[in-house]
Amino acid sequence: MRPSTLAIWLDAARPKTLPLAVTSILSGSAVAASQGILSWSISLMALVTALLLQILSNLANDYGDAIKGTDNATRIGPMRAIQSGNVSLTTMRRALMLNIGLTLFSGGSLIAIACQQPTDIISFLLLGVMAIVAAITYTVGNKPYGYRGLGDLSVLMFFGWLGVAGTYYLQVGHIDSLVILPATACGLLAVGVLNINNLRDIDNDRACGKQTLAVRLGPERGRQYHVILLAGAIVCYSLFAALTLQAWLGWLFLAGVPLLVRHGRDVYQATNASALRPMMGTMVRCALLTNGLFMTGMLLV
Repeated sequence: MRPSTLAIWLDAARPKTLPLAVTSILSGSAVAASQGILSWSISLMALVTALLLQILSNLANDYGDAIKGTDNATRIGPMRAIQSGNVSLTTMRRALMLNIGLTLFSGGSLIAIACQQPTDIISFLLLGVMAIVAAITYTVGNKPYGYRGLGDLSVLMFFGWLGVAGTYYLQVGHIDSLVILPATACGLLAVGVLNINNLRDIDNDRACGKQTLAVRLGPERGRQYHVILLAGAIVCYSLFAALTLQAWLGWLFLAGVPLLVRHGRDVYQATNASALRPMMGTMVRCALLTNGLFMTGMLLV
């Protein structure tokens, strides 16, 4: 039975990945709030813009992988919109153009609300255009960077440094170098989600010429790399809490460490790609719990 149009597009948006965009914006806002500065309008528009960029990236990924044949019958992950035949290439291109228009409008509104200085306006306009280009060229084009092992760096930049530190800057009007620590932690956890995805699809990606970092590292080192990502996030959050002399509530994120440790152990001990499939959801929950505890601590400290 063919799913409804709404269900098709909801699935194409990949709702399970969207909380990662949400946490990056909320983390930056929480750090700003801990310093007594918080604009709800800036937080809301930043959140809408981040969600639209994430959906744009997901739709473009569906389109790019379908064209290149990476989404095929041997792939372990869930079937995508174009691969399933529910959405045509033409329809997906139209959806991408609509999404770009909405993102430009939302991002422009955010800049209008948050930026007064010409240098800030120009800087964030350029960053916005870069984010849109990065969302599309991850898998679309003749030389998509996602096929060259650069996806992890992009996720760290946009879900970590730009998402968290950028939101903080828009709230307070300046950047504190220490904010890079929670921004990096948030980004590393998002990279962990991508890494699970790439480890799961490593055999099919290799066969299709998609040289993700997991493919370049290989299964064993890719699992070791995953553990490093988790440990790096814990270290960054811990350094931030220590250097800012937070009260015990600033260490609330440590309550999520047991789940991260358990997940890291399960990934490290996974014997094949299929065993990693259910761990995608676990990694998302790990990221949401740890980031959520950090944000809660920042709001209560």
